[in-house]
Parts: sequence; C-alpha cells; structure tokens
Amino acid sequence: MGDRIWLIGGTSESRELATAIALAQFPCTVSVTTPAAVGLYTRSPMLRVWVGRLEAESIAQFLQQEQIAAVLDASHPYAVAISQMAIAAAQRFQIPYLRYERPEGERARGREGVRGGQEIYVDSFDALVAGDYLEGQRVLLTVGYRYLHLFSSWQERSTLFARILPSVSALEAAMAAGFTSDRLIALRPPISFDLEKALWQHWKISLVATKASGSTGGEDVKRAVAAELGIGLIAIARPEVVYPQQTSELSTALEFCVKAIAKENKNLHPHHG
Repeated sequence: MGDRIWLIGGTSESRELATAIALAQFPCTVSVTTPAAVGLYTRSPMLRVWVGRLEAESIAQFLQQEQIAAVLDASHPYAVAISQMAIAAAQRFQIPYLRYERPEGERARGREGVRGGQEIYVDSFDALVAGDYLEGQRVLLTVGYRYLHLFSSWQERSTLFARILPSVSALEAAMAAGFTSDRLIALRPPISFDLEKALWQHWKISLVATKASGSTGGEDVKRAVAAELGIGLIAIARPEVVYPQQTSELSTALEFCVKAIAKENKNLHPHHG
C-alpha cells in the first residue's frame, strides 16, 4: 500500500519507538488523539504526527492517504477499540501488524475485601464496581477520567477521591461523575514516590484503585507507597485482546519495520537488483 509505518501513539513507549524509527530513517506516521500529545514526539523529517480519532469506517482512507506499509501498535493497554480496529484493518488489507506493549506487573489475585497493605487484582472495572471492595473506604482512584462515571453509585457508600489529567475534558468528566473540587487533583504523570505518598497521607487514603499499567504507568511506585503506608491496592487487569503478534522489545519492533519496508520495496520494484 505504501512505504510508511503507522505508529499508534499516545504513550511514553510510542515516543521511544518514534525516536528509534526516525533514527533508522523509516518514514512514519504517528497517530494521536489530542493536540497536546503532539509535543511528545521528536521533530524529524521522517515523522508525521496525525491528530484525531479514527473510526472503523475511516481507517481504510487513512491507510491509503498515509501510504501505510505496516502497523506498529503502541497505544495504551486500555485503548482496546483502536487496537481492535487496527488489527481488523491490517487483516483486511494484508498489512503486517505488531503490538508493542510494556510488560505487565506481577499479579496477585484476591476475592475478599482488601486489607491494609494487601494488593489484589480484579479482572475488570465491572468486577470492582460490583464487589464490596470500596465499602466505607477512603478511596483514591487513579484509573483515568473516562472510567470515573462507573463509580458514581459509590459516591454515597464511600469517600472517593480521583487523580486526573490537567485537562478541561478530564475535569468535566470527573464533575459529572459526582466528584467535588476538593476531592480532585490534576497532575500529569509520572508521579514521584514522595509526591504520591504525601497525597495519600494528606487525603487519609485507605484504599487505592489503579489500572495494571506496568512500571511506565506508575504501578511500581503505587505498589511501593502502598506497602510503606499499609494501604490496600487494587489493580484492574488489562482488557483481553488477542494480538496477532506482540513484543516488549525495541529491537524486535525495529526489525519488524525493517522487514515490512523491505518487503514493500520488493513488491514495488520486483525486478530491481
């Protein structure tokens, strides 16, 4: 279809990948959903940053316009929709696809209430909201503003606090979910151990709910603070997505790009050499 890599971005991993791809001199289009994310990426003649939300019906046009030869998916582990759309499009147009993802944290599953210092995993947001984990607790939610509405029913049965991104859309979503301004803090990660600890102590947090986003997502810091303060930590497992192929190695991702571009060049110039 073309000679460019489509890097699905918006994460710190995608920034590292984009830099490496540019250094390797591969043409690459990075897709992000917000203008603020454009600043993540190095300026390079090899990189083009595309801003917007792709829908299933617009991906074909995007692939054609951008002349995409391969898909490198470094989207957030919880951004399931774009991954599923990209996989379907790659299969439809016979374009190579590779999922690049940070390693997941260690899992320790529990089914009862969370005691101080205990760390458990739940399978989904639904499982967390339907259980009695939050009952009577002072809970800090670090789950992303798009999920806060799921906890509206718990506003009367527990004391909920949330850390959100410093954006208007995040603030509006939190307010709509019943959070008052005194129970919100807007910070952009990464959050240091000392800041995390001070925030939990200031709000007298007894339980923290987070997404199992790996060390890059701050999971390790939260685990360490929870252990030191004796606070329960609930990690919500990543959604299950069946990826055609997957890696957490930068070298493997670059080799994927090399093969995809080489194959495309061979198709374009079959008699060359």
